[in-house]
Amino acid sequence: MAPTRRTALLGGLGVLGAAVAGLGGGLASGLLPGRDRLGRLGGVTDTVPAGVPAREPGRLVTGSFVSAARRGTPTSWSLAYPPGHDRVGLSVLISLHGRGGDHRDTFAGSLHLDRFLAEVVAQGSAPFAIASVDGGDHEYWHPRRDTDPAAMVIDEFLPLLSKRGVDTTRIGLLGWSMGGYGALYLAGRLGPRRAAVAIAESPALWRQAGHSAEGAFDDAEDFDKHAIFGRTSLLEGIALRVDCGAEDGFAPVTRDLRAALSPVPAGGIEPGGHDAGYWRSQAAAQLRFAATHLA
Repeated sequence: MAPTRRTALLGGLGVLGAAVAGLGGGLASGLLPGRDRLGRLGGVTDTVPAGVPAREPGRLVTGSFVSAARRGTPTSWSLAYPPGHDRVGLSVLISLHGRGGDHRDTFAGSLHLDRFLAEVVAQGSAPFAIASVDGGDHEYWHPRRDTDPAAMVIDEFLPLLSKRGVDTTRIGLLGWSMGGYGALYLAGRLGPRRAAVAIAESPALWRQAGHSAEGAFDDAEDFDKHAIFGRTSLLEGIALRVDCGAEDGFAPVTRDLRAALSPVPAGGIEPGGHDAGYWRSQAAAQLRFAATHLA
């Protein structure tokens, strides 16, 4: 279905939202991007926004490596365990950040998923770990002309986690905005034998190359090769949840995606915008969904 003028205009708003997705969490939290938003990962006090569980998170491990897939780029990562469950063999959910963000946004940066993880496990969900990694400012988690963040995740980050005792045999993926697209792309690339579950929130999706955000793809050929539409069959057999705020510019195309998938994914279009406040509002339900399929 060709996009209407209204859809195109809304998509333009989505592009703007995507461009600031990585900063949105910090701004929504009242924190300064690039400094205070680093929270305890940056050595300062972890400020907890409204709506985040007050429960103390479990152990958080951080590190870095030089990524050959990203052409020698220093790449940092974080790994969060639920309290009392930092044992060998725990399943893992890979968290993919939005445009302009990095691995820190998953935890103290803006979403505080380690606190949500502690809460849902305390309430009875099966324990699992959450790992996040730098994917570049606007590399969009797929092979590019000069970098390949997808290969970085699959060929470098997953083996790194495996060496630390995390079970990467069959993983989960979660991402927002740019990372929402990345969760769907990587799930399709891995297939159901390697990806048990994929959760995309406010995914940065477009129906045509000309509507995409500047820098999201190298060119129209790159867009066509890596677009989610036209590749939905690759997601068959993977448990999917797709969420988007009704006021988000990406809501119309997210509705199209949900309609194109069979069975219809969990989640839906709920009140909210393209910001960390909305993403945090979905976090507990999304992690419970992940736990069900990673158990």
